[in-house]
Amino acid sequence: MARWWRRALAYDGDERDTVRIIGKSTLAATLAWLVSYVALDARSPAFAPFSAVLIMQVTVYRSVVQSLRYVGAVVAGVAVQAALGFLAGPDLLTFVLVAVIALAIGRWHVLGVQGPQVATAAFFAFSTYTSASGDSQRLRALGEIVLLVLIGCAIGIAVNVLVAPPLRYRGAEYGIRSLAHTLKDLLADMYPVLAEGVPDQDTTGRWRTRAARTGGMIGQAWWGLETSKESLHLNPRRLLRRYRGHPGFQGYESVLGALERTLYQVAALTRGLDRSREEEDEARGPFLRRYAAFLEAAGEVAEVLTTLDETTLLPQAKRLARLTDDAEARRDDVVEETRERSLSLADPSMPYGILVTEATRLLEEFRYTSRVLLEVAQAAERSKGGGSRRRPRRRSAEGG
Repeated sequence: MARWWRRALAYDGDERDTVRIIGKSTLAATLAWLVSYVALDARSPAFAPFSAVLIMQVTVYRSVVQSLRYVGAVVAGVAVQAALGFLAGPDLLTFVLVAVIALAIGRWHVLGVQGPQVATAAFFAFSTYTSASGDSQRLRALGEIVLLVLIGCAIGIAVNVLVAPPLRYRGAEYGIRSLAHTLKDLLADMYPVLAEGVPDQDTTGRWRTRAARTGGMIGQAWWGLETSKESLHLNPRRLLRRYRGHPGFQGYESVLGALERTLYQVAALTRGLDRSREEEDEARGPFLRRYAAFLEAAGEVAEVLTTLDETTLLPQAKRLARLTDDAEARRDDVVEETRERSLSLADPSMPYGILVTEATRLLEEFRYTSRVLLEVAQAAERSKGGGSRRRPRRRSAEGG
């Protein structure tokens, strides 16, 4: 627990997000309770704090969307109960009809995850309806439920907007770093083994398994990117000066796509290495040593991506371009090795052509990534310095 709190206080991550959402939810629930219980003296004041906590989401945009769906679900449930209650009375058959209709409405895809709240609201409304006496009191009680839900949602959104609204610029970076760490660790395990010779079946099988498990991580990285983009909508913090020079997410989206393809290329590469055990020849060892040097250079490229940071994006992009040049030189050494030893790249029974092809594709993705990051970093630098550019000095009449 002490380590958890140190992480929460040290940097902006999952731990700090947890503290932030708990604190904001507590504040929103307390304010909603004060309004509903103290100010309005409502019969069921818990509806307001419950609603405030329910719509407290990781982004302001998501809070607004979920609050609209939740209010719609509650209104639908209360309306069903009101219509059937006033027509048929508060008996068992009425409750059955309310349950059937509310559960059916809750299946409507427009309500999304708030669909079950239709039945929940209808059941609470039925309980409130049966405990009230007289049509006017019943109507007032049902209207109070809707009012409390609206108050709770309004307070929840207001707290989410005004108190440290989540702006997840770094979420895209976290996803890229995570995938890059996976790529770097896999390459770091592969090239020392290849430098020593042909790997055994257990080793290549372990590489293939690790490469195949990256699908879930890729999905999480894309979710992080979408959440980062979503956090900009309806968020007042994006108008602050410190966020105006942000490079945006288009470049990160391209980099994430390139990393996804790179991991697929590495998975194909591990399958090619698995084939390299099938037939031994004297050229296999020297070729794999050259290939190990290429994978080591590729791992250095991936290592840069593990520390991707928007505040130092330009020097990182330039370093990435230099390391990509080094990786290309190592790839050229691999190709030269096949020429010197007259290794067939077209023979499908031999692994050389497959491995050279995968190395070339891997290099193309690295080159594309370095180019995209360099363009994004240069555009961000221009936007930051756009307001403070100096005017060019006017030349004198003598041309000096």
